[in-house]
Amino acid sequence: MKDPVTGLNNRQQFLHILDCDISDAATHKVSLALLLVDIRQFSRINMKYGYAAGDGALQAVASALEQVRREGDHIARVGDDKFGLILSGVLNTGHAEMAAHKIKRLLDMPLLVGEESIACKVSIGISVYPEHARSGDKLMAAADEAQRRARSTGQLLCVAHDDECAEESEHWDIEMALEDAIHKSELRVYFQPKISLATGRPVGAEALVRWENDFRGLIGPNEFIPVAESSGFIRPLTEWMLNSALRLAGMWEHRWGVQEVSVNIPPCVLDRSDFVDTVISAQKLWYSATNKLCIEIVEQSFIENVENAFSKLNRLRDEGISVSIDDFGTGYSSLAYFRDIPADQLKIDQSFVFGLLKDRDNANIVELIVDLAHRFGLSVVAEGVEDIQTLSALKKMQCDIAQGFFIARPMPAEEYHEWLANYRGINASGVISTSGAETARPLTTD
Repeated sequence: MKDPVTGLNNRQQFLHILDCDISDAATHKVSLALLLVDIRQFSRINMKYGYAAGDGALQAVASALEQVRREGDHIARVGDDKFGLILSGVLNTGHAEMAAHKIKRLLDMPLLVGEESIACKVSIGISVYPEHARSGDKLMAAADEAQRRARSTGQLLCVAHDDECAEESEHWDIEMALEDAIHKSELRVYFQPKISLATGRPVGAEALVRWENDFRGLIGPNEFIPVAESSGFIRPLTEWMLNSALRLAGMWEHRWGVQEVSVNIPPCVLDRSDFVDTVISAQKLWYSATNKLCIEIVEQSFIENVENAFSKLNRLRDEGISVSIDDFGTGYSSLAYFRDIPADQLKIDQSFVFGLLKDRDNANIVELIVDLAHRFGLSVVAEGVEDIQTLSALKKMQCDIAQGFFIARPMPAEEYHEWLANYRGINASGVISTSGAETARPLTTD
């Protein structure tokens, strides 16, 4: 089948042709080049100017490729915003680079769609048979990696390289895919419940981001959060999390009263001058009488400018937004910290909770944190609770709230909604999720 927008071959046809061309090149002992041409920020063109503009950009690139194509060459639309060009019988990569520059020149003039003038910028990746790969799928992978590298560095084109840059390319791969993850609706909000140790009732949930990429599958936060922080994408990612978590929480229907929705705020986002306004705007936009926003920050957030950070947190608390200190006990705590910090809650780092039953020193630290926090009017959350014995020990220590796999793993928003509606309470056998009860069962510790 042909692509309906451009009239070109589709990806499946192109891959078949590529395999055939490689076979011919091998027979005749000649080289061929593969160019992958990607339209930069294509999803934003669609969002800002409409799908007609997006179709116009696709047709403009297709037209440029047609003008570059020689007899025996092949072109196709191989992705939403990506085209492939096979150049047969090339002598070296220089010929492919000349073709890439011609494509750029043909697209230098702004694209007119209605009354809109749109700049159509592209990134081009080049791989050559047999220099970079000897099979169609590997040649495609090499060109795709080169194209992403060109895009991430702002260059017109890049040529495939060897494995020594694989780790750096992986970083570029994630960084570039992150740019489109929000627009392509690949990011998901998961919620992990928190329960009161005094009553067994749910009191809220921590919002966590998960990334389900079309090509790479599920990408863990440990992979993409550091990339987001180093690339500057952490700010829009955090704003998306704030708004998405509050929007989804506003849909919860349950009998448990006001629930706290916790969102993690990285230090670099807290440092921004517009941070407070961003958080307050999100809260006002998605206001719900049954939910309360809590921001979780790490101790590191205060290191460089304590006065400025405390001022921002006080402004948020004045607006009814709670502040929780995450991973408490691993940073730079002092007794003055308890006295001065503008927070409502301390979250004990899970490294102390994991060893609570086996290490008396850990137990002493947890007891000390709980006691001091209560003396200064702070509630305490223990994260990383994985068994009933740890849960019971925390209750005896008068810890306020528990979170961990024993209660529930992080789950998609729709599953959390169901969990919240069906939850009954906790007993010595674990979490009971049977609908119909009107009150939670108190936690038993015997």
